[in-house]
Amino acid sequence: MSYTIALNFEDGVTRFIGCKEGETVLDAAYRQKVNLPMDCSDGVCGTCKGHCEQGEFDMGDEYLEDALSDEEAAEGQVLTCQMVPSSDCVIQVPVASTLCKTQVGKVESTVAAVEQLSEDSIELVVDLDDAEGLAFLPGQYIHIDVPGTEVHRSYSFSSLPGDKRATFLIRNIPNGVMSGYLTERAAVGEKLTLTGPLGSFYLREVKRPVLMLAGGTGLAPFLSMLAQLVEKGCDAPIHMIYGVNKDDHLVKTDALDAFVEKIPSFTYATVVVDEASEHSRKGYVTHHMDAEVMHDGDVDVYLCGPPPMVDAVLKYFDAEGIEPLSFHYEKFTPNQVGESA
Repeated sequence: MSYTIALNFEDGVTRFIGCKEGETVLDAAYRQKVNLPMDCSDGVCGTCKGHCEQGEFDMGDEYLEDALSDEEAAEGQVLTCQMVPSSDCVIQVPVASTLCKTQVGKVESTVAAVEQLSEDSIELVVDLDDAEGLAFLPGQYIHIDVPGTEVHRSYSFSSLPGDKRATFLIRNIPNGVMSGYLTERAAVGEKLTLTGPLGSFYLREVKRPVLMLAGGTGLAPFLSMLAQLVEKGCDAPIHMIYGVNKDDHLVKTDALDAFVEKIPSFTYATVVVDEASEHSRKGYVTHHMDAEVMHDGDVDVYLCGPPPMVDAVLKYFDAEGIEPLSFHYEKFTPNQVGESA
């Protein structure tokens, strides 16, 4: 048996490794040429310390408390030289990937389809050359090289991790480099180079109610998260508020309807900013965050959208004294995915 371990480095790079049954994470990483920090490899120095965000494992009792205290262990801190996984795990590694002599991966792909969903958004579908698909955490993004240029643009996956076919929602920007390529030159069968996965915005283990706040093409990572929840199952309440500027900017609602059927605990609401809209819910997402979806703060909040939306939600939480149990957000600009928290 083998487990998949996601190593998230502090520079945003994620590297996936396979860990054999009974093997330590440190040994598995070195076997796959990822040099995680280490000095003693005996649980004495604490150099290999990281934080396990999710997954099951055994740490044994062979390490010294000077290397890992009981309090640290209770908070999810681990020593990778002693950690033996018993499930897939996600581990935060507190150093840059370059210091571990690992690099962000490159994947070749082929354009399978380009569809203009609205004046505001385009869906790009690519087939991955790797027959095993691409490993990433639902919510993460990747760089896509723009053919005919020396630049790349960054987009969140909207597809399920591990699928051989990957999809992306891309905002249609007038005179945008990627927008121009997709609307004017892209051809089925053309090769695209992807670099990643990247980012600290991803779905954590669901242990309580979840509130998803999506703005425009910021819907993309949530589609990936929901696809993952279909695969794994979920009983906790999941509610999404999806906001756009105009009525015809609402896209992929058929996919959201399908998720409602497949995840009984999932509900969603759409919101349109345009005052001329006849939509039943107008305004901003903050106008439709009632007490019921906040669960008295016992909720994990995920937010992805353009910077003004993210800033507005942050100010709203501060003004209302709202403190979710956990809060993860990602700003994006027309050119790239922005900061995460």
